[in-house]
Amino acid sequence: MPLKKTILKLHRWLGLTSGLVVFILGITGCLYAFIDELKPVVYRQRMFVEVPEGGRRLPMNVIREKAQAAIGKAYKLQLAEVPVAANRSVSFRTLKVNPDGLLYATYMEYFYRIYVDPYTGVVLKIENTKWEFFSTVVNLHINLLLGPKIGATIVNWSVLIFVVMLISGIVLWWPGNKAAAKQRFSFKWKTTTKWKRKNYDLHNILGFYSMIILLVIAISGLVFSYQWVSNGIQWIANGGKPVVLPAPVLSDTTHPGTYSLEKILADAVVKAPEGTTFFVGIPKDSKTAVSVFARRDGKPLYKAVRMQYDQHSAAMLTRRSFADMSNGERINAMNYDIHVGAVLGIPGKILAFLASLIAASLPVTGFYIWWGRRNKKQAKPQADKSNQLKRTRQEKPVPLK
Repeated sequence: MPLKKTILKLHRWLGLTSGLVVFILGITGCLYAFIDELKPVVYRQRMFVEVPEGGRRLPMNVIREKAQAAIGKAYKLQLAEVPVAANRSVSFRTLKVNPDGLLYATYMEYFYRIYVDPYTGVVLKIENTKWEFFSTVVNLHINLLLGPKIGATIVNWSVLIFVVMLISGIVLWWPGNKAAAKQRFSFKWKTTTKWKRKNYDLHNILGFYSMIILLVIAISGLVFSYQWVSNGIQWIANGGKPVVLPAPVLSDTTHPGTYSLEKILADAVVKAPEGTTFFVGIPKDSKTAVSVFARRDGKPLYKAVRMQYDQHSAAMLTRRSFADMSNGERINAMNYDIHVGAVLGIPGKILAFLASLIAASLPVTGFYIWWGRRNKKQAKPQADKSNQLKRTRQEKPVPLK
């Protein structure tokens, strides 16, 4: 019992310390899980186009020039997102960060997406992605709309605390006998009308059923946050073998040529026929290799094909799929899909959504439990003092006349 009381105190004060951050992470995590499904619905006008008769697209270099002219030469395009579907627009990204920025507004100097009709070259939308809704949700989830030096540190520590709380919570939840067990697995709201008891059940029972999913989500989040967590998981998956980083791949500057987005994209479509959207990097200098990420829409990201090209000759330098990776690399590639539930498709995302919603509720119900007990403890001494005064008055001797 003394140990359990110590764990209860630890659980309580850690919860009060990290509760607000956990609440924010839970709410934003609910939206985070379905970003890919929501965007095409909300932004249909900029993401979809009318296919003209004949359906002949402009060359990719021409589309890129249209986007660059629209945003201005001061903002260098860095990435092209090219869907294969005939009725989809092509978009380009440009962003710049200030690592020393303390707030998100100063950390993210600018971030734009330029959507272009691939048939007419008309710019459909210049999106200020820095303050776009879904981007704001993601950055609130990652760093609380602060700079990473402060925001990410707070989030990372809060997630670590949350993992400790989940483990300590299951210790506190564990029933001591069969009678207690009957109250820990299901709600008995028909036999109780007190809201405090219902709130207590919400905290304990929902926390128990979501614990495994929340642990998986939290630990996969720590993989993004801490390299030692990522390396440790890969080390285990590799059977104790150390993580070996691949050698950098560079373009051959001895045979300079003109960077051709058209040629690289055409070859990538052939080399990764399963891809439905291709993310093509635009090199920042003459040495950089062009990275191509070919994903299949509606499928987990770990199934994507990753390629690198010489920007001068448009020759493929590397090609890697999930099947080519070591066990550690596979776990690392799957981490994002595990974090948002996409590893199990839509059912997995629904589970992640519900678990995130429960995670957001735990600090609220936990705070209400703490507040109720705190007021009860404060009320008890006052009641004892009042009762003592009453007894004193009753016991006071009556003076003789």
